[in-house]
Amino acid sequence: MKLKHVIQAAQFERSWLEEEFFPEVRGMEGVVEKGGADILYGKHMITFFYEPSTRTRCSFEIAMSMLGGKVVFSTENARQFSSVAKGETIEDTIRVLCRYRPDVIVLRTDEEGMAQRAAQVSSVPIINAGDGAGEHPTQALLDLYTIQKEIGRIAGISIAMVGDLAKGRTVRSLSFLLAKFPDVKIYFVSPENLRMRDDVKNHLAEHGVWFKEEGDLREVAPKVDVVYQTRTQRERGSLVERMQALKGSYIVDKDILSLMRKNAIIMHPLPRNEEISPEVDDDPRAAYFRQAENGLYVRMALLKMLLT
Repeated sequence: MKLKHVIQAAQFERSWLEEEFFPEVRGMEGVVEKGGADILYGKHMITFFYEPSTRTRCSFEIAMSMLGGKVVFSTENARQFSSVAKGETIEDTIRVLCRYRPDVIVLRTDEEGMAQRAAQVSSVPIINAGDGAGEHPTQALLDLYTIQKEIGRIAGISIAMVGDLAKGRTVRSLSFLLAKFPDVKIYFVSPENLRMRDDVKNHLAEHGVWFKEEGDLREVAPKVDVVYQTRTQRERGSLVERMQALKGSYIVDKDILSLMRKNAIIMHPLPRNEEISPEVDDDPRAAYFRQAENGLYVRMALLKMLLT
């Protein structure tokens, strides 16, 4: 499968993930250990972000540098400090940027569906680095790689996705990817007003994926291999009262650790707020910083596969 754009998690086939992509990612770990390579020498990347970003933007830019390419333009305030502020459409913005001869555009937008619209008019690969409450496919790829690396398998795992599932794009994309693997069990743990949207649940049902909605992490923690925690998407209008009395329902702390399996892991796309207590960080099951590191290798692999 030759990549043209990276827009949705569902575009990837299981065979491609296991036979081509994961080996490429493991190879990128070796490239980093050696200090980089010149695989993408002469290639140019634009990172055009409507929203602030630390991990996604930095890891893409470092990935390009590690492979010998260049970032020729970068912004994380496009909504305020580009012609978007003057009313320019995403289609016209992409058409103009393509005229400056980049080889790839990494795009984060604040509206669902904008990455797909950009890809329809772009003459160069578009990588969706998050489109509002829609999807975040490269995050899902690094999440899947982290599960494979930490647990040793993807098929047959059980996972609790916790927190703001209505507006959290990472859990949406990861759900679409997990649907490609057999015998996966997904627990959606959230307050009622932040439950997973129907399109994801319908997709899982159509593909025979077992899932269940729950309201208390304490009930689910002993049953899963992965606790995937998320923050409340306040910038997208989500509201939740994390009262002390409800702390155990949605917040990972030492009490939740005591309920979890010894070989389970805790993941989080970051940044975190109060949903994972700092006391958890030193537990070997806390995989979220290793997860963030994997983002560099995954994005290096994607860039290589798109541009060579």
